[in-house]
Amino acid sequence: MAEKLTRETVAARAKIHEVLPAIEARSHTEVDRPFELPTALFAATAALYFSFIGVMAASFGNPGLLMPMAIMLVFLGMFFAVPAAWARMKPEANRSRPLRLHRFLGDGVQTQTGHLEAGEATVQVLILPALILVWGLVMVTIAALV
Repeated sequence: MAEKLTRETVAARAKIHEVLPAIEARSHTEVDRPFELPTALFAATAALYFSFIGVMAASFGNPGLLMPMAIMLVFLGMFFAVPAAWARMKPEANRSRPLRLHRFLGDGVQTQTGHLEAGEATVQVLILPALILVWGLVMVTIAALV
């Protein structure tokens, strides 16, 4: 059954906080933003994606494709610029830094499914962009032969 509560009853039983406890706890926690991978892997990923667009632009470039290529370049640039900016946000709460390449090569990386050596992690990160670039080169080869 519903009961009508007066302001006085609510005020007598209410717990009043200056700052919500969840927000206060969150403001003092450290955030890990650099994804625990070396910057070189992100640079290699970006290079492979931009290489794909370069191959497409050089092979199939004509004035009609200028706008779609420009849009792809802007979007791809933002796909890498936004996470880079996010990793540098609020440095006082973000003391973690990207893993150094020599440490990555020596120790590997811990993932949710277990430890990966540097080579295994590199393959997992770079396999999709590399296959996309190979796919682009195959398309160019087919177009040149047909």
